Formats: sequence, C-alpha cells, structure tokens
Amino acid sequence: MIEVEHLSKLYGSTTAIEDVTFAVERGEILGFLGPNGAGKTTTMRILTGYLPATSGTAKVAGFEVHEDSLAVRRQIGYLPETPPLYPEMTVEGFLHFVARIKGVSAGDRAHQVESAMSRCGLMEKRTTLIRKLSKGYKQRVGIAQAIVHDPPAIILDEPTVGLDPRQIIEVRNLIKSLAGDRTIILSTHILPEVSMTCSRVAIINRGRIVATNTPENLMTQLSEASSYEVEVAADTDEAETQLISSLKGLAGVKQVERLTINLPEHRFKLRVTTEQGAESVGRAIAATVVGGGLGLEEMRRTQVSLEDVFLQLTTEEAPLETDTESQTETTGEAA
Repeated sequence: MIEVEHLSKLYGSTTAIEDVTFAVERGEILGFLGPNGAGKTTTMRILTGYLPATSGTAKVAGFEVHEDSLAVRRQIGYLPETPPLYPEMTVEGFLHFVARIKGVSAGDRAHQVESAMSRCGLMEKRTTLIRKLSKGYKQRVGIAQAIVHDPPAIILDEPTVGLDPRQIIEVRNLIKSLAGDRTIILSTHILPEVSMTCSRVAIINRGRIVATNTPENLMTQLSEASSYEVEVAADTDEAETQLISSLKGLAGVKQVERLTINLPEHRFKLRVTTEQGAESVGRAIAATVVGGGLGLEEMRRTQVSLEDVFLQLTTEEAPLETDTESQTETTGEAA
C-alpha cells in the first residue's frame, strides 16, 4: 500500500532524512518510532504531499507522491501533530465542511460524517463547539476529519501527545479499531504506543532507518544479550570492590554496574550485562559470588525490552538486521 524508497530531504546543508526506505502492507499498523528530531514528521509530510523530497520516491496505493499528488491525497487521511480544527464550528459542521473539501459527494456526505463521528465516539458531541471540547475529544475530531472520506491509508503524527492516561487508552483503542482494510502509519516517540498498537515498527535515528521489523523480532535479535540483577551480602567495601572486579573478568560479561537502591546494611545489588551468545554466564556469576565467600541473596535474569532495543538503536551507529524479506514481499503486494 505504501512504498518509500531512498527518500532524502535536505534543507540547505542540513540533512533532515537520508536514504529512508520502508514499505507498509494493506491493513497493517506501522509504528514510525524515533527520538524527537529524528525525521519522523519530515517523512510524514513528504508522504502526504506537504513537502517535496530532495530525492527518492514514495508511492501510496500505486500513485507517486510527487507526480500524482492530488491522487495520493485522496488515498490518505492525515492527522498532523496539531489537529487542524476550527474552534468556532460544531463537530458535525466541521466534519461536513471537511467532507466537502475532500470531495465526498453530496449524496454520501451525511453518511460519511455520521460514520466518522460514530467510529470516533463523537455522537454525543456532534452539536458542541470544538473550542469547548477537552483535548482528548479534540484529538478524536482530528482523527474523524482524517477518515471522513474513507481513505485506504491513514497517517497519524504523534496522535497521543499531551493526552492524559485515560485519553491515551481511548485514542489507542480507536486507532486499533481503524485497522483491517486500512493501512496506518503511527508516528511517535512513545514506546508503549508501539508495543500496544502496532504490528510492525520502523525505527528512525538521525534521519536514517536503523531497523524495520515486528516488535517481537526486534527484541528477539537482542534476546541473547541479557542481563542479571544480583543481590549480594558482603561485610566490607573491599569485598564488593573485589567481586565487581572478578565479575568484569568473566568471559561473556560486557558490563557490571552497581544499582542505587535502598537495601539493608551490608547488602548491594549489581546489574551484570552479558554479550550476545554468552549462554552459561549466569552459572559463572553465581559461582563467583559464592566462591568469594559472599552471600547470594537473590539473582534474576532480565529479558530485553523494546525500550532496550530503542536505546541501543538510537545511541549506536550499527543498525540491527531488518526484515528485508518482509519488505520485499510487501513491495510486491502493494497496490
């Protein structure tokens, strides 16, 4: 449905995005994840025809964004980070206005507006002035204007920013309900939005795509590199220092750090991070603690989270392997 190939955007000598390539299948929710300033909004604006690309191509439903801009806009519903609302209009009046300028026929307009309000939970607010709505309801109106012409692709830029926890859950459920036949790109820097909403994620950092895969597969790629939290009883500071030194010398240990938490006197907790492929480090850690005459009070293995993946990919230059096979299949199926 959406194909992006080698997309770049320069502002003078400043590179906003560089060689961005990804594809999104029909019915898929793609989380476009990255830190602030990574290039998410620039990519979204190019896809929706708001900005021209410096180089590369982007297609939506087979239409090239630059060559067939109007056709692309008919295929897309777009919610920018700040919803484009008219505060002095009622919800229903605003949606009728949007439906008209988006080319919905007069005969279908009432049905499409009714459907958009129903899907977004706005029926009881239909006659309310937009300026009187809460931020959560304004966000719903923003999503309603994006879907009022029933587009096959929806692009949402930071749709839950500034919302309270309850509003976030409501908007998240709304987004998930819109999937199925529609293709959705959800731009965000909020990790829970990706894990709770998206079937696949593309991570962008410093204007470049550093990984594209399902959240589960991204975590699996790092699953061999886990860490252990070890609580130890020791009578002296020297014993603690000696243990840390011994643990750092173990094969497969990448890092040892002391955790700053409140514990009973003469106890401390360490986090031991292992290298990928180190399978028997846990036993060696336990043996080192006990062999040093110290008390092993607790030891547990912590698995890699999506947050760990995100932090690694946005702080290191080397990207993880992406699902290139999936992207090839997506490109072939895109229409």
